[in-house]
Amino acid sequence: MTSSVDTELPTDHFEPHVPGIDYGVLDSLLGYGVRRAQLLIYEDFVATLAPWSITPQRFSALTVISRNAQLKLTQLARILGIARSGAVLLVDALAAMGYVERVPSPEDRRAYGLVLTPKGIEDLKVITEAVCEHDRRIGARLAPEESREMMRLLRLVAGPRA
Repeated sequence: MTSSVDTELPTDHFEPHVPGIDYGVLDSLLGYGVRRAQLLIYEDFVATLAPWSITPQRFSALTVISRNAQLKLTQLARILGIARSGAVLLVDALAAMGYVERVPSPEDRRAYGLVLTPKGIEDLKVITEAVCEHDRRIGARLAPEESREMMRLLRLVAGPRA
């Protein structure tokens, strides 16, 4: 399945800053600014990936599973920062979509590893291309050095606590 990706954001999207509204201290808060940007980015992501019913969490899970052989469900939950029960629901949904399957672990007969199905491998390639185009569209207002600096700053903010 392919997706046609526009080069501009839709005009009926979430407006992160409504003209004429006094936001007070909110305009000076880092978290508020990040959240407002995240809402706009999320909206475009969901619209871009609608043909596959892929959410950011599903895309993250597919990507991590594809890159880590025999990943355990508990590992996936920890990586994504979700409860194990949430990871079960996530993997169940991806399995129902034909993207992921549980396979017996060679090290532990009680455990299962997660792997992509052939359909998951193929669709993830196209989905990843659509996500990369979405990312280019979202970052189009930034110069390449600004994008690199933003990533550096986000890693600094979200990095390990001292």
